[in-house]
Amino acid sequence: MVQSATTDAVFHALSNPTRRRVLERLSMGPATVSELAEPFDMQLPSFVQHLSVLERSRLVKSKKSGRVRTYEIAPERLKVAEGWLAERRQLWEARLDQFDRVIKHLKQRETES
Repeated sequence: MVQSATTDAVFHALSNPTRRRVLERLSMGPATVSELAEPFDMQLPSFVQHLSVLERSRLVKSKKSGRVRTYEIAPERLKVAEGWLAERRQLWEARLDQFDRVIKHLKQRETES
């Protein structure tokens, strides 16, 4: 259940285009709240809510120095999404391989008859 809640939190955070753009920006290095908010046409309190979702999912971490809060990406948390997707990919590849074997077997039977 814990793994599911973790995965849900990460995918929830990644489900929003604003939050994904913030992560893209943070992949270039740490940034302050105002630097992160600059390209977005929204009020600061609304933008800070996006940062809160990212921080609760632990995709980012922040530190405060005086009145300035700086965020940085926590890339290790992306492994949660990567792992979940890899499991799905492995499952579907196995199913497609099995389907391919069935089709080849049917074609072979068809040519023999």
